[in-house]
Amino acid sequence: EVQLVESGGGLVQPGGSLRLSCATSGFTFSIYVMGWVRQAPGKGLEWVSTIAAGGEVAEYEDSVKGRFTISRDDAKNTLYLRLTSLEAEDTAMYYCATSLSDYFIRSPDFCYRGEGTKVTVSS
Repeated sequence: EVQLVESGGGLVQPGGSLRLSCATSGFTFSIYVMGWVRQAPGKGLEWVSTIAAGGEVAEYEDSVKGRFTISRDDAKNTLYLRLTSLEAEDTAMYYCATSLSDYFIRSPDFCYRGEGTKVTVSS
């Protein structure tokens, strides 16, 4: 059974930083593309970032480019998202996601998502 468990969210002031983690189990983490998507209050799912197997290729949605960094630790079966220079518009539930595929997804249409971790950016 695919399990994705996010953590690390919280309340942070504008300009602040957070690191989100996603502990995974139930599949061979190292061989699959992984991603992060988010959902702001009252809005639909939005793609944030994707990282290829091996971790050398990563892409970002334009509004987070240069501020967020996706990474993976295959030894720990864990995906990360470092969020910096946070803005109120980054307030959302953040979900770790995979489709158990090597297809590089640049949309929120992953097959599996965790339950999410909430990020609130407010002064």
